[in-house]
Amino acid sequence: MAKQRVVAVRSRFQTVLSVVICAMCLTTSDRLGVLAILDPNDFLALQSIRKSLDDMPGSTFFSSWDFTADPCNFAGVLCDADRVIALNLGDPRAGSPGLTGRIDAAVGRLSSLAELTVVPGRVYGSLPQTLYQLKSLRFLAVSRNFISGEIPANLGLLRSLRTLDLSYNQLTGAIPRAVGTLPELSNLILCHNKLSGSVPPFVSESLTRLDLKHNDLSGTLGPLTLPASLQYLSLSWNQLGGPVDGVLSRMDRLNYLDLSMNRFSGPIPARLLAFPITNLQLQRNWLEGPVEPASQVSIPTVDLSYNRLSGQISPMFSTVQNLYLNNNRFTGQVPGSFVDRLLAANIQTLYLQHNFLTGIEINPTADIPLSTSFCLQYNCMVPPVQTPCPLKAGKQKTRPTSQCSQWRG
Repeated sequence: MAKQRVVAVRSRFQTVLSVVICAMCLTTSDRLGVLAILDPNDFLALQSIRKSLDDMPGSTFFSSWDFTADPCNFAGVLCDADRVIALNLGDPRAGSPGLTGRIDAAVGRLSSLAELTVVPGRVYGSLPQTLYQLKSLRFLAVSRNFISGEIPANLGLLRSLRTLDLSYNQLTGAIPRAVGTLPELSNLILCHNKLSGSVPPFVSESLTRLDLKHNDLSGTLGPLTLPASLQYLSLSWNQLGGPVDGVLSRMDRLNYLDLSMNRFSGPIPARLLAFPITNLQLQRNWLEGPVEPASQVSIPTVDLSYNRLSGQISPMFSTVQNLYLNNNRFTGQVPGSFVDRLLAANIQTLYLQHNFLTGIEINPTADIPLSTSFCLQYNCMVPPVQTPCPLKAGKQKTRPTSQCSQWRG
């Protein structure tokens, strides 16, 4: 009997132990199911990226990148399940020193990546040729660093890309035509580089922002080069040419336009002066002919200086707050509506110097408001009021009479 009792107790103990062990196994199994284990390819890619980059002095961005812990908790890393979907390299706060080093080619192995950014710093070298493997990439921004070399043509394979910002680097070569074929592209920012060649045609009807200023681009822009969807267009500080009307023939949604510092030629189309924009920058081109707005110009700032514009100044410009018409070939009288608004302090800047103007009806004792900058020197008349002019206007008050066919002093 005693022996049977012992056997029964042992049996019950073994049963309980089996249940406990089984429960422990289920708990461990459940934990493994809940915890996200980063895909091995992504883990190795992050390790390679970390080895090729370092914090600049004063930056602590990589302090959280401890590969004995979960990489999905690293600064700048965002995961969905076991894949990295966003990688933002560097401290995004203003004034952060940023990173130094190169962008490793292993970034192309993060095949689920939708967003890749590098904050301003001293990252150098070329863009990895492997970026084309990121088929889900929608946002790529590596600006204000020291990236050199050419823009990889295979970026044209990123058919989901919506924003491409490579501004303020040292990129050379042409803008790949394949980039212009990206169907979803809405923002292309390549300003302040050393890009050359022509501007490729853009097919995306989603493109709203195109910023190519401060490069060495040349050639003309055909009527189909730029899409009608553009709202922001900056092409300044290049060597682009051709008629302005050809560039803007299809555009009616622009709210910012800067074509300054180029070689655009021909007349200024009247409809351009009716655009609902806040700033019109056409200075330092080869524009010519009279400028005849169809109605009062409501653009707050208009800069048409340093061109070859001629004819009389239209009174339709008197509603502009900051108007730069200097260094052209305008002739005749300054319209009286300008004087009225000038004395009423409704005009902040009125630069008319270095033209061939012959008169303005204003009282020599009139007080020009201190808030107004008004310059009239070096025209075919003696300025009736003396006002401070910018240094570039020079010291001569009037144009030599030999240059003025309608004025003899």
